[in-house]
Amino acid sequence: MSALSPSVGEPQAVRQLLERDSGIIAGVEKLRFFPLAVIGGKGSHLIEAGGRALLDLSASWTAAGLGYGHPAIVEAVCAGIQNPAGGSGLSAISEAAVTFAEQLSADLQEVGGSNRRVYLGNSGTDANDVALRACRRATGRERIVAFKGGYHGGLGLAMGVSHIFAAAGVPADPNVTFLPYPDPWRPHTGDAGTVLDDVILRLRDELSRENVACVILEPIQSDGGMVIPPDGFLSLVADACHEKSVPLIVDEVKVGLGRTGYLHAFAHEGIAPDIITLGKTLGGGLPLSAAVGPAWILDHGTASSLLTSAGNPICAAAGLAVLSVVRRDGLAQRSRVLGERLRAALKTGIADQGLSDRVGSIRGRGLTIGIDLVKNGDLSTPDPELARKTVYRAWELGAVVFYVADNVLEITPPLVMTDDEMNEGVEILLTAIAEAETVSNEQIRQFSGW
Repeated sequence: MSALSPSVGEPQAVRQLLERDSGIIAGVEKLRFFPLAVIGGKGSHLIEAGGRALLDLSASWTAAGLGYGHPAIVEAVCAGIQNPAGGSGLSAISEAAVTFAEQLSADLQEVGGSNRRVYLGNSGTDANDVALRACRRATGRERIVAFKGGYHGGLGLAMGVSHIFAAAGVPADPNVTFLPYPDPWRPHTGDAGTVLDDVILRLRDELSRENVACVILEPIQSDGGMVIPPDGFLSLVADACHEKSVPLIVDEVKVGLGRTGYLHAFAHEGIAPDIITLGKTLGGGLPLSAAVGPAWILDHGTASSLLTSAGNPICAAAGLAVLSVVRRDGLAQRSRVLGERLRAALKTGIADQGLSDRVGSIRGRGLTIGIDLVKNGDLSTPDPELARKTVYRAWELGAVVFYVADNVLEITPPLVMTDDEMNEGVEILLTAIAEAETVSNEQIRQFSGW
């Protein structure tokens, strides 16, 4: 069946799984954009109930960065689970966890100085939460500087410093200060040429008060709208933090491990963050995260961050396989090349198909790409309804893509996506944007997304 064949609708198998889900899975953990009900996955495709293959342009929010069923991950997990060295990293040492932590530390020699420690966790949320709390304990300070539009987790302190939730009315941590994130497309100053200077001036003012425990930022704000900051942003923030001896946490949970065209996104500007947090792709589909930073911070408060399954040998084995494949197969370099071609193909298609009135910007680094959907080609008029209908139409056509910040399509496919799959994805995306109006309001009514 062609990717652009007419919609198959919702086969009985999909409807049955959706009905079962609605009757048992808690709503607090649902973020639904269309009736996606899957029973398996292979490579860059998810297999829908009923057997239809869907090209996954999200990689499950990058958690499946190496796609589904990657042989190296399957081999590592199967070997580990046949002879597991326990099921927890709390009170037992495992070869897999120690080796994995050593490899992460070796890969991140720019981070945290010469005496590094590695926290192993289950998700980006707990990695960020642990890093933030450790900075507070080690410095004796409480205030945290974060950025508007930022997302660092869905629980605890990580949620409390995520501006996405604060903007939606969820109480923020009482000791967080949110600064504007420098957005060249929608500049908070009204002038793209002044956003960087303004943000750095505000940051220096906050740091001058000498009560800041840490600064946390994303090198690309993905959930905030796929915002690529101006060149120099990371360097200027790092310099300001180092001048005041304030730890800088770079959150690469979504965009790390080759996705931006670099092994680590902070390498775009060659900075040396104090702490980096990783997750999603790190586990190859299994729950695994990490925070890498200096011993004086991450050793402060023994047994103060306890999760029973954190550091378990099965997930650690998967993480080792991921690190090996990313380096062995040159996935960072491939991400850079494929991302450039993908963006170029989208821009050409938008122009050729007369869709410029619907797309205000196509931006990204590597395989981290945003398609900014607007009205009348104007970035000042985002079009959330077009985004909702576009992702639904893409699902009908055979692809999975989600939106962030109400109106930006987030394109983060598996790093192993082939050239043919890239071409297929471009065709589906262009068609979905062009045919979004064929989706009725009734079809999308129950899928509120963010």
